Amino acid sequence: MTEIAPIERIERIEGTERTERTEGTERTDRTERTERDCVVVGGGPAGLMLGLLLARGGVRVTVLEQHGDFLRDFRGDTIHPSTQEVLHELGLLDRFLARPHEDLPRVTMSFSGRSLVLADFTRLPTERTAIAFMPQWDFLDLLAEAGREHAGFSLRVRTAGTALLRDGARITGVVAEGPDGPVEIRAKLTVLADGRDSELRAAAGLRTLGARSAIDVLWFRIPRAVNEQMPFLLAGDGALLSIPRGDFYQCAHIVRKDAWHGDAASFEAMRRRIALLAPLFEQRMSALRLDEVRVLHVRIERLERWYRDGLLAIGDAAHAMSPAGGVGINLAIQDAVATANALVPQLRHARPSEALLREIQRRRERPARVTQAFQRRLETVLVRLAEPGERVPVPLPLRALQHLPALRHLMGRFIGLGLRPEHVAR
Repeated sequence: MTEIAPIERIERIEGTERTERTEGTERTDRTERTERDCVVVGGGPAGLMLGLLLARGGVRVTVLEQHGDFLRDFRGDTIHPSTQEVLHELGLLDRFLARPHEDLPRVTMSFSGRSLVLADFTRLPTERTAIAFMPQWDFLDLLAEAGREHAGFSLRVRTAGTALLRDGARITGVVAEGPDGPVEIRAKLTVLADGRDSELRAAAGLRTLGARSAIDVLWFRIPRAVNEQMPFLLAGDGALLSIPRGDFYQCAHIVRKDAWHGDAASFEAMRRRIALLAPLFEQRMSALRLDEVRVLHVRIERLERWYRDGLLAIGDAAHAMSPAGGVGINLAIQDAVATANALVPQLRHARPSEALLREIQRRRERPARVTQAFQRRLETVLVRLAEPGERVPVPLPLRALQHLPALRHLMGRFIGLGLRPEHVAR
């Protein structure tokens, strides 16, 4: 993997002395201060795609990533046709496909031993007609490399946003802590792309709406044999997703909310359920350790308002999605494309108005809300599958999908493209 490093040729700013007095204590340190057109907090899919698109349009943009690299497991790996279409429009699709990945032209499942097709992408009007499974760190590396090819792009790693800069009610930038000390970045616009646990969105006074989710997800790895194929979803007496990742599967086991206690009893119960769902995995599960299981506390929520004067939230920071359908990355990418299309003409010359930020929310809020409503309906099925013990009959909607191929293609369009696919402005 390519090593990520700050782009020093873009931001060589001399430190300036700063003296602070807090409750009688005086502290003098060296703070780096700089100005950009836009500062993006968060180097995930939304943040890096937005940084790339803004820099491509001539905007001076800095992306802050708190970690030193992108090597974190159990993150979204599904790159849908809509995102691959954006890469095609940017001339990056061949570079994307040159990285290790696996294609899924149809979403299949085994329900109580019966093979079903849930969604079919093969008739989509896109360059690529399959979901690509790729480790997220490879995808983010690609976006970072492409961003570096534009003079206005800066990626600062090991740099975490800690506070917002203000001029009265207007937000004028961000305070961050970097490897060499504190940094103040003043910008015409601050974009929060730092995920569902963003602390800065709370500091901005952005209020979250959403009801409690009914499920959690347990993530773990299972060894995979050469050329072995498993149904994407195994269900009926529990539920298990198996994402192929080279020599292992990244597995997601659905459980009822708060059913996982992280103890030996929960772990043994999980292993028994997986063995019943996937007998092929029974022996492989014996090597799994409790500390190798990660729990995702599922949240389906959104911000009531995505913006303030000088600030905008996108991606998971604006609307946290369930992992159902694997659409979180792709909604985040669509947010980034729509945001860049709206902002590039403005940011090169002036500060964007609140009316423009409101228009971005208006454009992207409905796709997020409709998708979240779909995910909540899906939870009513998943929660029945979350605790095995009683054989669950194949639900009527799944039976209908088997008899009406057009519905499978319609589902493929909804999952693969989304309600409002965005395209890169020329």
